[in-house]
Amino acid sequence: MERKQLNHFDSSGKAVMVDVAGKDETKRIAVTHGFISMNTESFLAVREGSVKKGDVLGIARVAGIMAVKKTSELIPLCHTLQVTSAGIDFTLHEAECKIEAVCTVGATGRTGVEMEALTGVSAALLTIYDMCKALDRSMCISGIELLKKDGGKSGLYER
Repeated sequence: MERKQLNHFDSSGKAVMVDVAGKDETKRIAVTHGFISMNTESFLAVREGSVKKGDVLGIARVAGIMAVKKTSELIPLCHTLQVTSAGIDFTLHEAECKIEAVCTVGATGRTGVEMEALTGVSAALLTIYDMCKALDRSMCISGIELLKKDGGKSGLYER
C-alpha cells in the first residue's frame, strides 16, 4: 500500500497551511453526522420542547451553522472558505434515546468543506449537551464521521 505524505508540513517538519492556489475551483459538498445519547427524561424533554433553557434543537441548529462559518478560526490550518450553504438536521431515535445530527455544507472553491461539516455537527451536539446537562450528566456524544464528500480532484467519497 502506498503511503501518502502529509501536506501540512514543510520539508523541515514545520506546520504550514497547504497552498491551494494551483487547484481548480469546483463545487464541493460534505455531509457529516454524529449522535448524542441521553436518559429517557432528557430525551422526552427535548422531543416535547420542555427543556427550561428553550428550544434545544433550534438553538443547536443555529450553533452548528455558526460553527461552520467559524471553522478556520477554530482549526489552525484550515483555509477560510466562502460557504454557500450550511444546514443541520436532526433525527430522534426514540428506542435508543439518541439524537442524530446531520450537517451538510456546500461551497465553491479550491479546498473541501469536510472540516466545516465536522465542526458544525460537533457544535450542534455540544450545544444539546450544554442545554441538557442539568437533566443528565451521563450524556454521550459519539460517532462523528464524514458520510459524503464530493468535488475537487479526489471526486466522490461515500461512507
